[in-house]
Amino acid sequence: MSPLALTASSHSKASAALVYAALLDAESWPSWSAYADVEWDVPAGVDRPARVGDVRTIRSRTGRVCCRERIVELVPDQRFSYGQDAELFASHRGSVDLARAAHGGTDITWSVTYRHSLPLLDVLRRRRLQVWVHDLASYANSIVSRNS
Repeated sequence: MSPLALTASSHSKASAALVYAALLDAESWPSWSAYADVEWDVPAGVDRPARVGDVRTIRSRTGRVCCRERIVELVPDQRFSYGQDAELFASHRGSVDLARAAHGGTDITWSVTYRHSLPLLDVLRRRRLQVWVHDLASYANSIVSRNS
């Protein structure tokens, strides 16, 4: 198994603050991603924003994929980074970078690296990453449209 690095980009007419908020809002993920459930693992009764070190549990709509990711970097309205060290995605690290676009809105770049990769999964991972970044941009656009 060899390492794999992937990057996908999209543009949203939404502000970076709105896109960033969507990334942190676990309840919104089923609206724009292939995931059925994303939960932050915080103690019961604790209501606070996500912090570096927090863990989220992600389940797919089919129930086949379940992963736990740890937040490794949060730069409000600019970067959301996470890592995973178990299961099929061993040493998976991802980062969503947000930048103000010259013509308005936000350019979104989602990058991932896998320390170990199975060549048969590489094409699927590449395609899936592009879908995620496009779906995130579309979701943020829909919020802008609803609020206009």
